[in-house]
Amino acid sequence: MPDDQVPKKDDQKIVLSQYTQALLDTFKNAKKSVRPDDISALSVSQTVSFFALVYERVRNAVEYREDHLILRAAIERILRRRFSLNPDGHGEAENLLRELLWARYFDNGVLGAEDNVIIQNLINKYILLRRQLVIGRDNELRIFLDQFLMDLLTCEVEETLKPQSATIQSNLSFFIYQVLRNKIKIEGLKEDQKDAYFLVAIEKVFGKSDRAYLRYRLFTTFYKTLEKHTEKELEILGTKLPAIFKKIDDMVTNPYVDNLAKFTRKQLPPFLILFALIKSKPDDLQAILTNRERLWSEVDQTCRDKYQQLGARVRTLAVRSFIYILLTKMIFAIILEVPISIYVYDEVNRNAIIINSIFPPILMIAILGFFKVPGDENTRKIYQRIVDIIDDDKSFETRVAFVPKKSASKRPLLIFGFTVFYSMTFLVTLTLIYEFLSKLGFNLVSQIIFIFFVSVVSFFSYRIRQVTKELRLEEKASILAPIGDFFFMPMLSLGKFFSSEIAKLNFFIFIFDFIIEAPFKLIFEVVEEWISFVRKRKEEII
Repeated sequence: MPDDQVPKKDDQKIVLSQYTQALLDTFKNAKKSVRPDDISALSVSQTVSFFALVYERVRNAVEYREDHLILRAAIERILRRRFSLNPDGHGEAENLLRELLWARYFDNGVLGAEDNVIIQNLINKYILLRRQLVIGRDNELRIFLDQFLMDLLTCEVEETLKPQSATIQSNLSFFIYQVLRNKIKIEGLKEDQKDAYFLVAIEKVFGKSDRAYLRYRLFTTFYKTLEKHTEKELEILGTKLPAIFKKIDDMVTNPYVDNLAKFTRKQLPPFLILFALIKSKPDDLQAILTNRERLWSEVDQTCRDKYQQLGARVRTLAVRSFIYILLTKMIFAIILEVPISIYVYDEVNRNAIIINSIFPPILMIAILGFFKVPGDENTRKIYQRIVDIIDDDKSFETRVAFVPKKSASKRPLLIFGFTVFYSMTFLVTLTLIYEFLSKLGFNLVSQIIFIFFVSVVSFFSYRIRQVTKELRLEEKASILAPIGDFFFMPMLSLGKFFSSEIAKLNFFIFIFDFIIEAPFKLIFEVVEEWISFVRKRKEEII
């Protein structure tokens, strides 16, 4: 890096703030999983594990999730299947652990008898609460309470099995909260309410938590985990849980959370680089963070590494997204296109089928093929913001950066005009697509499927492109952006609708979960028992 780009300071020493020092201390004392001894360690057949791993990879491909959310979803899927066969949950902890070992979510020998006892205790408390809360309720409330309890159970099971990563993630989130909370002032809102909404926003943006983890984080913020409650305490708490669960969901969906999430997203790039540096240099952090020149060197290198990784990450997400779209939507739509076209029009347009098959991947490549990584100016801004975050000067933490104003008085006529104009964007875009496809000989069925493909691919591509912006400290809008939004927003809106609503009709998930998984796992259990039986006979002979 040229000398003129290196930040110049007369005093190279940085005095760390109490928040920063506390964060460094937590990394030194992070709770680690204790590997069980050889006698109590659980192990599974590698032969069974191979086939279980292949099945799990295919199963996860039909349900798009962030990588860090896959394990919890797998735990829920396993437990729901197990509880359907064994509602009392007796002995299901070991079955759960073995299935997680089969799918290689954990290495052989990492989980043991102590984990089995703790997880079974959690399952017992879940069953106790479920019986107390769910029985005798109307159907809608039963579903809500059952899902909320399952979310608490599965999140706690994952954090129990991965205590170190859970502790680190929690400490990083709390550090962001401590540094930024005083920068936020909201008129008419109490401090404790503001802080709760801000915690949810951090979980959404930094933790990228789904609904299950948002519920779990809020519940454990105000109450103890299931493991720390006695059965007597749970019986007393149980009468209050429906109201508590409703209040938590209201907090998660509160409009303040969305505003705070936007604020948090803009503040996040320096925290991401700082945390990456902390994780990559755990043994030399004190020396790096207290020296401006060394900190600049490390930040510069970390930023360039992260910029370089963006391309590979985008390609990976694109492949995963396209496989998900292919398996859950495109095949289904293409299968329908032929018979419906024959039934309605007595013919099949082969060109339409070919275009509907090859255009979506080309569109995704075109959308994702041109993204610009941040440059040196962005790196310098991140460095300076990191210094503001970690040093002992309180001016950054207390300088108010977010003050939501009261809602401006609504003008009904103006709102009506905007609504009409926004609706026109749909009409104009869809009309242009209709006219263009009609000239290509597309019938109405093929046109609907084309719009379906394009909107879904556009929506997923847009979500992936947001990944390329997470390290940009400031984003400058293009002059042509409003024109692009005019034609692009309708496709994004339709894509979001198709992905969220029609995802509920994902028949591949139904096939895997209710037709394939149960018999497959039964076969795995039988093979596992047979291998164990043969191994014991061999040991007896020796």
